[in-house]
Amino acid sequence: MNAEDAKIITLARSSRARAGAAEGAAVRDETGRTYTATSVDLPSLKLSALKVAVAMAVSSGAEDLEAAAVVTPAETPDPSDITAVRDLGPKAQILVAAPDGTLRTTLTD
Repeated sequence: MNAEDAKIITLARSSRARAGAAEGAAVRDETGRTYTATSVDLPSLKLSALKVAVAMAVSSGAEDLEAAAVVTPAETPDPSDITAVRDLGPKAQILVAAPDGTLRTTLTD
């Protein structure tokens, strides 16, 4: 794993810990900017951390994603989370890490 990928896992872990959320995520766009997010679990709104991170990138003008990371207790992200990443970054790798930051898997196109 390269330093930039380790960085987005660290950012995802930090977001998750800070908010006390079930999941944390970070995405890196085509310019190297990063966007971090956590899962949202409100009575009227439930979003995964990856979907929120992708939405933040889109709303900030990102046109492509290089990579995404999710820190989650689940073994793999929900298929709809993978689709959200692929909508913006068809070739982006998706790093899936355990809550302790251990890389579980890397999903590629």
